[in-house]
Amino acid sequence: MRKLLFFTTIASLIALCSYSQLNIEFKKANFEDKKEELKIILEKIKLGDDLYKIGNRDACLKALEYYFEANDFNPENALLNFKIGDCYLKSDEKIKSIDYFKKALLLDKEVNPDIHFKLGYAYHLDMELDNAMLEYKASILREGESKSDFEKRRRIFRKKMREVGIAKKLLETPVRVFVDNLGENINSEYSDYSPLIMADESMMIFTSRRENGKQPNKNGQYDEDIYVSYLENGKWGKAQQLASPINSEKHDASVGLSTDGQKMILYQAGDLYLSELNGDTWTKPKPFPDQINSKSQESSACFSYDGNTLYFVSIRDEGAGGRDIFYCKKDKNNIWGEVKRMPRPINMSFDEQSVFMHPDGKTMYYSSDGDASMGGFDIFKSTLGWDKKWSDPINLGYPINTPDDDIAFVISASGKHGYYSSARKDGFGGYDIYKITFRGPEKLPVRTNEDNLIACESKPIKEQIIEEVVEIEMVRLTIVKGIITDIITGRPVEASIEIVDNVKNEVVYVAKSNSKTGKYLVSLPSGKNYGIAVRAPEYLFLSENFDIPATETFREVEKDFIMSKIDVGSKIVLNNIFFETGKSTLKDESFPELERFYKLLNAYKTITVEISGHTDNTGSNEINIKLSNDRAKAVTDHIIGKGIASGRIKYKGYASSQPVATNSTAEGRQQNRRVEFKVLSK
Repeated sequence: MRKLLFFTTIASLIALCSYSQLNIEFKKANFEDKKEELKIILEKIKLGDDLYKIGNRDACLKALEYYFEANDFNPENALLNFKIGDCYLKSDEKIKSIDYFKKALLLDKEVNPDIHFKLGYAYHLDMELDNAMLEYKASILREGESKSDFEKRRRIFRKKMREVGIAKKLLETPVRVFVDNLGENINSEYSDYSPLIMADESMMIFTSRRENGKQPNKNGQYDEDIYVSYLENGKWGKAQQLASPINSEKHDASVGLSTDGQKMILYQAGDLYLSELNGDTWTKPKPFPDQINSKSQESSACFSYDGNTLYFVSIRDEGAGGRDIFYCKKDKNNIWGEVKRMPRPINMSFDEQSVFMHPDGKTMYYSSDGDASMGGFDIFKSTLGWDKKWSDPINLGYPINTPDDDIAFVISASGKHGYYSSARKDGFGGYDIYKITFRGPEKLPVRTNEDNLIACESKPIKEQIIEEVVEIEMVRLTIVKGIITDIITGRPVEASIEIVDNVKNEVVYVAKSNSKTGKYLVSLPSGKNYGIAVRAPEYLFLSENFDIPATETFREVEKDFIMSKIDVGSKIVLNNIFFETGKSTLKDESFPELERFYKLLNAYKTITVEISGHTDNTGSNEINIKLSNDRAKAVTDHIIGKGIASGRIKYKGYASSQPVATNSTAEGRQQNRRVEFKVLSK
């Protein structure tokens, strides 16, 4: 307590030593020669006060317009300076409050009991951390205050002091990132925020309050609308406003996007809505079911990489108080089930906001104003371990996080780039969208290049040459994307892309290609043997195998699928048929593919097919003929055993006589070792 009184006294003396200005009230006696002007100004102040009492950001911004007129008339009024500072503190330009709070204190040290705390908060936001501590300490003692009120303020005081301490530590060890404004193609003079990206960063959707042809609301602000931009030659193109039904006559905000960009989660009137991209048109948003949309506000949401889990932020009785993160899973019938609260340590002791799940399926990013924040909402990361427990959240550090609110963070599948909105001095106005480029640990000095070696002979090297390189945190994930087209017309095909865990023989999730472009994108977290089956009505299905070890780091694979109609002569490779090495024994991982083949024959009951086995050119032709024939027979026997008439299936082994790739490489030989089927008749 003695230390507290000492710092309080010091802060008070600093303020008192320069009290030389006179506080001028808005009274007739002070403006004898400007009575009519004073009358008009008092009306302006009243209009400003009515908005100031509402207290929200938009109302305070409108109030500033009236207060500025009054301040031009009389800049020496303590209360008016305080209210201007307070309005700025609720705006996107909070730092501007400092000068007005300081002047209010100079004019009247008792202008408002919260003046020291608010000035401390403004200093905190401006990274003037020592000044922030002094003002926070000056705010703690008040005369005539009840014990309960004091205890309540002391809890807030302790939290703020802890935040300042964390901020000091994070400033000492800034993280290696570039933080860049995305420029005028994305940002406007109004607030732009809540960026959402496809996993490969090819598309961005975001929310903006820019002028959009509508009339401003009663607070002089424009309603939220949703915009889209596409990455063109490494740069984001000019943002375009999305058409109806995405944007309505009211507020419309984007809060979540599927990894392939085909599903969008919107926030409207306190609830979450879903819209899907049909070709180049978004469907009318439909509300999520009642167990997700409660009576309280659901303000943020995201999908898991497979779209089968929804993570969202809500205020509800199940929570620990305030905003918490909840989740909900789909059942086997594609119906959303029971809502559950995310366990600790995800939900901290204060509020959570803007949740984002990385496509790797195990890394969650979210904002919290909990105990480890450097002020306001900070962005944290938690990882799901092998034991199915979430790790303790890690603060992403400075300069990503600041003492102001840092929210709406998303990150690319590669982990190289993050995007979020922030109000910074280099912005275009309000909140802007920024791109974060993550860099790895600083590289060691390079001392072994030729110039340095030559120099070493004459005198020692004093200069350390640092090799500048951008590195990314290790991400264990494969992105597969491409275009699905018709073999004859070349036109895009709307197809389902079924992702199967071959070992467990279960469908992981089902995606869909865009009906207008044929484009698709799927996320495959490392550590599984995946089968990918592409199917569309009247077409032969196609398959691909991705056996991804748990140690596999990030890859982005381009894979186009060209689909054939079910016609005589059409043939496909069964890429997910696996045998024991050198044998014709089917492995369990083959069963999902065999089931797809069976369903095709069962659906088209008149077609007859040939199953063909193929090998590479390793070994004798005699052995390869027998092996390829036995493998074709094993597939045929399995399908007949499931009930397909034997007369509909023929089989033959071709050994290495029909290669589809070179036999001079391991990759080529692997492609040549295959099982195919060909349509013989319809």
